[in-house]
Amino acid sequence: MSSQLTGKRVLIITSDTGIERDELLKPLQALQQEGAEVIHASIKGGDTQTFLQDTEKDQVVSAKAKLAEVKADDFHALVIPGGTVNADNLRQDKDALRLIKAFSSAGKVIAAICHGPWALIDAGVIEGKTLTSYPSVRTDLVNAKGMWVDAEVKECDANGWHLITSRTPDDLPAFNQAIVNAVK
Repeated sequence: MSSQLTGKRVLIITSDTGIERDELLKPLQALQQEGAEVIHASIKGGDTQTFLQDTEKDQVVSAKAKLAEVKADDFHALVIPGGTVNADNLRQDKDALRLIKAFSSAGKVIAAICHGPWALIDAGVIEGKTLTSYPSVRTDLVNAKGMWVDAEVKECDANGWHLITSRTPDDLPAFNQAIVNAVK
């Protein structure tokens, strides 16, 4: 285990189902391997259902906390995994939106992959940001006044906070490295 992120705390937020497995577990593992304390919080807390490619049920992963119980002040960065159902549920959850707004207002790192940027739209933090996502989310991001690019990983510091985005699980190595670099 490396110690680049010792003393750093990262929050990963999900709904309770429809989470793309690798977009939850790979960042969690990469950050822990670098010494970060990583807390996975979900809407209800407890068991969350991951999927492969939005269609095949995979692992059940336990969340350590409920979204309503966590505060942005206690963390250095926020990670939002994809999964169509996961992202759609997060964008409708008041606690997920509260956390996203609080992280951006505090100038902290937010990383979102695949469909994860959907939640950023409903939190009202997209305008003026340049970002990427799963291709089907592009129109929604552009309509929210974001600038969409097709890139493995896109980092943007506009509006006083650092956003990291990627398109798909294939981009996870670059996504994870960008998070580590931004948090250290």
